[in-house]
Amino acid sequence: MATVGKVIKCKAAVAWEPNKPLVIEEIEVAPPKANEVRIKIVTTTVCHTDLYHLLEDMPRDGFPTVLGHEGAGIVESVGPGVTEFQPGDRVIPLFIYQCRECRFCKSPKTNICDKGWFSDRHDVMADPNCRLTCKGKKVLPFMGTSTFSEYTVVNQMAVAKIDPTAPLDKVCLLGCGICSGYGAAVNTAKVEPGSTCAVFGLGAVGLAAVMGCKAAGAKRIIAVDINPEKSEKAKVLGATDFVNPKDHSKSISQVLSEMTDGGVDYSLECVGKVEVMRSALESCVKGWGVSVVVGWNDMYDVSVRPIQLIAGRTWKGSSFGGFKSKDGVVQMVKAYLDKKLKLDEFITHNMTLAQVNDAIELMKHGKCIRTVLSVSPQ
Repeated sequence: MATVGKVIKCKAAVAWEPNKPLVIEEIEVAPPKANEVRIKIVTTTVCHTDLYHLLEDMPRDGFPTVLGHEGAGIVESVGPGVTEFQPGDRVIPLFIYQCRECRFCKSPKTNICDKGWFSDRHDVMADPNCRLTCKGKKVLPFMGTSTFSEYTVVNQMAVAKIDPTAPLDKVCLLGCGICSGYGAAVNTAKVEPGSTCAVFGLGAVGLAAVMGCKAAGAKRIIAVDINPEKSEKAKVLGATDFVNPKDHSKSISQVLSEMTDGGVDYSLECVGKVEVMRSALESCVKGWGVSVVVGWNDMYDVSVRPIQLIAGRTWKGSSFGGFKSKDGVVQMVKAYLDKKLKLDEFITHNMTLAQVNDAIELMKHGKCIRTVLSVSPQ
């Protein structure tokens, strides 16, 4: 290709500072170095974690950056040492590495890899290795992916090669939210057939958790959200009940306990708020209840009365749904192509990269589940 080995100038949505609109700028994307892949991003979506970084946590050292971590594209070129990918491959960039060599990758007990930004730079959510510049300034690669750009550079340990027939404007959702929620139910909670579950928060992650609970055979799935407009979508994906905490004078844990004769077998917190994490744990039945924290938050401490755990409940955390990133995404793409996984139902809006601030506003106000942004033509 004519661009191989050269700096590419392209459009990207740059977050120059926290709590400010993104700016569509011309950036420079350097050629990939050793073990790196340069990707032409075709589609991407806005995830709440992007908003968390931009509007909530706002780390001083985390800007300027190009946000976006839920995307799909085509390999443009590869750096020295890359043998797994070649130009033209359809791929999904990943925010969690899978090096296949560290003790974590070799263990079946976790999907966390000991390499990448997630291990030691979770505070700024970016790898220090930067291939993006704008107006003479280095631009941080958000979560190692930066998919709000026509081109990006990603370490080969954080790229999944997918079936070339998969529609990129659908499977891009598997870069974060759908895998995170679905896998939290199936892989982390290990929901059992015939069980009762509660899912707190019905964004894309929570709705995917509902879908995962159903796939695992749960007989009752209670969807919990303060937005009543989310109830119908939750039922389409498998929820049997919907509860709005605002409709009750009692705590949500009391409400669920009364509905389920003492509490649910499994609860999944998909909001990222510490008070909801506690409520989700307290909604579990004593003796064997399992509660999984899925929503991202690195800002606040979470507390609970020790008796809740002493009574036999288990509190767990889940990142990317417990999927080994490269392997898991390939499996989920296949499941979608085999019509065993729903993705289309999560897409409520289609826009362009130039409309990224409108997409952010929709998510900020709970007006969408996922907005797919068209970035580059295929």
